[in-house]
Amino acid sequence: MSLAPLNADEERLWRSLLRIVATLPRLLDEDLVRSTGVSLSEYVTLMNLSEAEDQEMRLTELALAAGLSLSRISRLVEDMRVRGLVTKRRAAADTRGFIATLTPAGLERLRDAYPTNLASARRRVLDHVAPRAVSGSGQVLAAIAEGMDDDSDDI
Repeated sequence: MSLAPLNADEERLWRSLLRIVATLPRLLDEDLVRSTGVSLSEYVTLMNLSEAEDQEMRLTELALAAGLSLSRISRLVEDMRVRGLVTKRRAAADTRGFIATLTPAGLERLRDAYPTNLASARRRVLDHVAPRAVSGSGQVLAAIAEGMDDDSDDI
């Protein structure tokens, strides 16, 4: 691990990334809530469930996929269960775990929110990236995200 000071380009990248990480989720959430009543956390949860096998996931896996803590995803799934967007049941193999399943109402809610999420993603991010840079940028951000999944505490 290098402790060399950041050069000007690295510093600009780092500070811009910090600003995006701190600001973008709030802006995307505001766009979704204002237009659809769906929060960003709800949208990401519904999206992950819609893409999962049998449209269901263990809460621990869903928390990781959604970037939320287990306690936060548990509260969110319970709220969504009450509203009929998901169901929740104990895992058969491990009775300590729970599985969330997308309901038809949840899928409809996701479909209704998709155009707003797409417009927000384009306006807030993709419209600022040259088309020729999208692939390379996506690879870089994916590598950073995968590195976070390593759960490494090496600082």
